[in-house]
Amino acid sequence: MVLGQELVRPRPGPAFEWQDGVWRLTFPRPAAADRMEYLLGIDGAFAPDPANPLRAGGPFGDKSVVEWPGYRRPEWLDTIADAGPVEELELRCRRLIARVRVLLYATPEPPGAEAPLLVVHDGPEYAEYAGLTRFLDAMSWEERIPPLRAALVQPVDRNETYSASALYAGALVRELLPQIARQAPHGLRVGMGASLGALAMLHAHRRHPKSFDGLLLQSGSFFQQRFDKQESTFPRYRRITRFVGSVLRGAAAERAIPIAITCGAAEENRANNEAVAEALSAQAYPVWLAEIRDGHTWTCWRDSLDPHLPALIEAVT
Repeated sequence: MVLGQELVRPRPGPAFEWQDGVWRLTFPRPAAADRMEYLLGIDGAFAPDPANPLRAGGPFGDKSVVEWPGYRRPEWLDTIADAGPVEELELRCRRLIARVRVLLYATPEPPGAEAPLLVVHDGPEYAEYAGLTRFLDAMSWEERIPPLRAALVQPVDRNETYSASALYAGALVRELLPQIARQAPHGLRVGMGASLGALAMLHAHRRHPKSFDGLLLQSGSFFQQRFDKQESTFPRYRRITRFVGSVLRGAAAERAIPIAITCGAAEENRANNEAVAEALSAQAYPVWLAEIRDGHTWTCWRDSLDPHLPALIEAVT
């Protein structure tokens, strides 16, 4: 039996030992984390720990969770019990040869035609696993954000389109955003995403600088060839590293918009997010970086929405 976790290497690992009739494992708490999601592996099959009722949801199924002293759930989770209502759209996209599912959300206080629009990569998963629409409802009731709309965009072939794809950036800006605007008139536009979704949002901004007025990038997959050989089997690894290299070497930006970057302090990708934040700052972007004591998880991204998304919206508006 082995422990499946993503905070330290080896992954999966370490292995349990059979001692005195039971399986035992001593696993030191990672210094940069207040919680850990994990699975138990038996004969190559991984499943949640049946002896631990605490779970965290995700697109690949539930994981068991250890929460160490010091971890605190966001207070807004106790403010709003239900997710905000959404309207489902299906947008035709010729560039992607696909129909793209988009969920439209609006704050309880009805937004006007010039209200901000939040464009969210992996949007339906953000709503389900990070409680995004609940969060926006809570922030609206507390008057910490203005009335706004959100377009929760479901990816098409995520690994391909979110990996610094010029085709996808064009599809997003030239086809999807105009169709969304017809259904949800808006003023300023804020983009957000996590992991590859954050990478794709920064890539779309760099290729089409006038498309967004601010970005929230969470745990961006900003791979670098020097440091991320373990990711080299990813099919679009070189395309990603070329784009990230262009950001790190870039001169002053054509349009430097406010950017908030959040990242798990225990993530392997932490150094890459720090490097991108430093490079953007040197290029005159109003940028800030926040590190949360967690790993590369939906809970980490949920827990860092407050205060950084309201602060970004305030900086933009």
